[in-house]
Amino acid sequence: MQKNIQCIIHTMNKPEKEVTIYDIAKKLNISAATVSRGLQDRAGTNKDTKKRILDAAAEMGYHSNSFASKLRNKRSNIIGVIVPRLNSVFMSQVIAGIEKEVSNANFTLIISQSLENMKKEAGSAAAMYSNRVDGLLVSLAYDTKSIEHFENFIKRGTPVVFFDRVYEDKKHAAIYIDNYKAAYEVTTHLIEQGCKRIVHLTGNQMQNVYADRFKGYKQALTDHQIPFNEDMVIISGLSSADGAIAAEQILKMKPLPDGVFAANDQCVISCMQVLKKEGLKIPEDIAVAGFNNDPVSCIIEPNLTTINYKGYEMGQVAAKLLMELMYKKGAHSAENVVLNYELIIRESSLRNGKKS
Repeated sequence: MQKNIQCIIHTMNKPEKEVTIYDIAKKLNISAATVSRGLQDRAGTNKDTKKRILDAAAEMGYHSNSFASKLRNKRSNIIGVIVPRLNSVFMSQVIAGIEKEVSNANFTLIISQSLENMKKEAGSAAAMYSNRVDGLLVSLAYDTKSIEHFENFIKRGTPVVFFDRVYEDKKHAAIYIDNYKAAYEVTTHLIEQGCKRIVHLTGNQMQNVYADRFKGYKQALTDHQIPFNEDMVIISGLSSADGAIAAEQILKMKPLPDGVFAANDQCVISCMQVLKKEGLKIPEDIAVAGFNNDPVSCIIEPNLTTINYKGYEMGQVAAKLLMELMYKKGAHSAENVVLNYELIIRESSLRNGKKS
């Protein structure tokens, strides 16, 4: 009895043999080459024979080996995407733009998040490489110092396009906005509203987006004869929790700052909430501006002044550029695409109701 049970279990666990074109050929007593032509609907295949082949394939549960076919064609029809985090409104918009373009071109996306960690980013890149993606779109992690982990793609001739957080080495294609100019405009706006002690909440200066926004902030101060004070620069991970911590630091500054410019909205909105809780009026006591135009910027009171740039458009442009490179003989290009942005002035920075 025990042996019978073991035999049944063994039979149940034994995987079914995959049906091949040779099995269909044997059943129909025709050549495997004829079966292959019939399944691929090639010209010259007899209609009756083709019907017999398709009927037999359906009856026997045949599935084409698309992976083998893709290896033969040296194309996987897969595009990889590596982003810092998926729980970001901006990044969700970027991915939606990418998905639209690649889907229209009959490609599939594999998406991975680095969780702001270079080591995990490198692991994701290795997995994408093993899956033989036809192209790779990357927004770099917070602590990424080099892009050596993407060198295998370059050697294989697989194009890589960086977007938003890019690697500026003049060798790789990149899609971004003019972060320096945008930050300069935000800071200038705060200065024109009467602010003279402006705190800048920023991120890791290894990343182009934060380094360029810091440079724009600093240059605006210089051009308006306002001395730069490094104590007014707070570097953090720019999370909501970091915004609350930054607010505590701001409240201890003497004299109190009269302006705050943050490199993203999430961080500065949390900062605003703490400042308001402590009795400060925005913008009367302290004017505030962010970056990214997250939907919550229109919910917080007062509404947040910020920089708007379209993630969906960035995703579309990045995907189109990648696919162009995929079909070129030289798979790599140093082409840079700089997208437009818009300074949206709202109540959080407006003193006396005047827009500069």
